[in-house]
Amino acid sequence: MVYNPKMRIIAGTSNPALSNKISKFLKKPLTKTNIKTFADGEIYVKIEEDVRGDDVFIIQSTVSNDSIMELLIIIDAVKRASARKIIVVLPYYGYARQDRKADARESITAKLVANLITTAGADRVLGMDIHAPQIQGFFDIVFDDIWAFPIFVDYFKRKKLTNLVVVSPDSGGIKRAVFLGKRLKSPVALIDKRREKHNQVAEMNIVGEVKGKNAIIYDDIIDTGGTICKAASALKAAGARKIYLCCTHPVLSGDALSKLNASDAVEVLVTDTIPLKPIGKVKILSLSSLIGQAMKNLYENKSISILKKEIDKSVWKKWIKKD
Repeated sequence: MVYNPKMRIIAGTSNPALSNKISKFLKKPLTKTNIKTFADGEIYVKIEEDVRGDDVFIIQSTVSNDSIMELLIIIDAVKRASARKIIVVLPYYGYARQDRKADARESITAKLVANLITTAGADRVLGMDIHAPQIQGFFDIVFDDIWAFPIFVDYFKRKKLTNLVVVSPDSGGIKRAVFLGKRLKSPVALIDKRREKHNQVAEMNIVGEVKGKNAIIYDDIIDTGGTICKAASALKAAGARKIYLCCTHPVLSGDALSKLNASDAVEVLVTDTIPLKPIGKVKILSLSSLIGQAMKNLYENKSISILKKEIDKSVWKKWIKKD
């Protein structure tokens, strides 16, 4: 008798809304779990259903230190429950920006977190718009990175904007901007910025033509909001018409939300990799169908590279849903 492993989905507590949307897209219920925090701060996890021999997908955005610890405990619980395969789905990978030693005696924390996830028992990781491509090599297991740009392509195509320019907020994001620009058939510009220290930009210059154009600033993360709001102001001063800010991961520390709503942008587009309520100019686009399709492909041993290549084909109509 040949055993066909079931696809199981376990949701951590960091992003229940996204997990529920993915579950709905896949038409598979979330596996029942008991996750709670004791009075002393310790996290307790129990898998309430039999997952022996199954392929288990654990969805958890590591938005805090507690969410990382919770993920590790869920992995351990699933491993001890004799799952066949454990696939960790990381809509947002915390500590990804600490990916190198920029100064003496610094930790490469992105590597440390990779080691923890691997040691806990994960067999594979599915990430979304990872901050630095080299992080895939930090893992001794397979790390699949999918990109959010198809969701933004779909959104801007439906708006039917003309005379567009896609702007990368720094040199590190130029490849991301090129992908979006190619699909929107628009040129790409670059903002050259020089930092004095973390989260503070001392100088900003625009490379490329933006005057009279509708500009889309595309980044993977918005944290304090200061840099991208300054970029919007620089574009406005350079003669850009309407300015749109978009990012995959809305970290939005401190008063970032207020800064974004007071910026020169007409809209701020973010995804739901991190829980957030739409306020003012901020509009949320869901990645549930994109992540869900990637999970389905992994479960069925199909390629996920198609999620990048098939952007302009009709197959996307069934993958991208209007939430």
